[in-house]
Amino acid sequence: MINSVRQTVLSVLNKNNYGYISPSDFNLYAKQAQLEIFDGYFKELNKIINAENARMSGTDYADLNKSVREAIDGFSRTATLTQDAANVFFAPSQTTTGDDYYLLNKVLAGGVEAEPVNHSKITLLNSSLLTAPSIQYPAYTLQGNSLTVFPTSFNQPGDIVCQYIRYPFDPKWTYEEISIGGTPAGGAPVFDDTAPDYQDFELPIDEEPNLVYRILQLAGMSIREGEVYQFANAEEQQQ
Repeated sequence: MINSVRQTVLSVLNKNNYGYISPSDFNLYAKQAQLEIFDGYFKELNKIINAENARMSGTDYADLNKSVREAIDGFSRTATLTQDAANVFFAPSQTTTGDDYYLLNKVLAGGVEAEPVNHSKITLLNSSLLTAPSIQYPAYTLQGNSLTVFPTSFNQPGDIVCQYIRYPFDPKWTYEEISIGGTPAGGAPVFDDTAPDYQDFELPIDEEPNLVYRILQLAGMSIREGEVYQFANAEEQQQ
C-alpha cells in the first residue's frame, strides 16, 4: 500500500508543479499520518460506544464498532514480561518485547487478571487484611517502564503475562537508484520492497485515501503551498 500512497501523493503534487517530496521526507510524513489515524481509532471507538448507549448506532454492515475494534485488534500482542527485581517486571518495550505499548489492556498474574491500582492507593490496600492483593485477586502499579505486582509472591520469571496494544511500526518506502555502468543515472528512485528495512503501512486498506490526504497536508505545509493543504483538508472532511 505504501507505494500506491506515494505515487498518488506525487501525482497530485506534480499535476500543478507544486514540488517534489524526497523519500526521506515522505517517510517522515507517512509515519506521522499513520500515527494520527491510529490514535483516532480510540477516539472514534469512544464516540461509537456513546452512540450505542444512546441507541443511535447501526447493525450488521453498519456496525462501526466492529470495524474499529478489528482495526485496533490488529495491533494486539500478548507477551510474558521480563523480570527486573523481586516482584517488579519490565513493561513492553523495544528491548524486552520487540515493540512499545500504546495501551496496557490486561495483566495476568499467575493466569489471574490483575487490577490496575494507582500509587496513591496501593499502600492503603496493602495495609489492610481485607483489601490487600492476594493470589486470587492480584493488583499492579505502573511507573515508567516498570510493573510492580502484588502480592510480592509473584517474583518468578514467567509469572506475569500482559496483553497490550502496540504502536504501529514506522512505515518506510525503500528504493534503489537506477545506475548505468555502475554510475547513478540521476533518475527518479525506484520502489524496492525487497530491502531489509522495508515496512508497509499497517492500517487497513480502506485507510489509503486518509493517508494520502494527511500526507498531502504535511507536504503542503512543508513546501509552503496553501492550495495543497486546503485541497487535502477539504478532501479529508468530505471523506
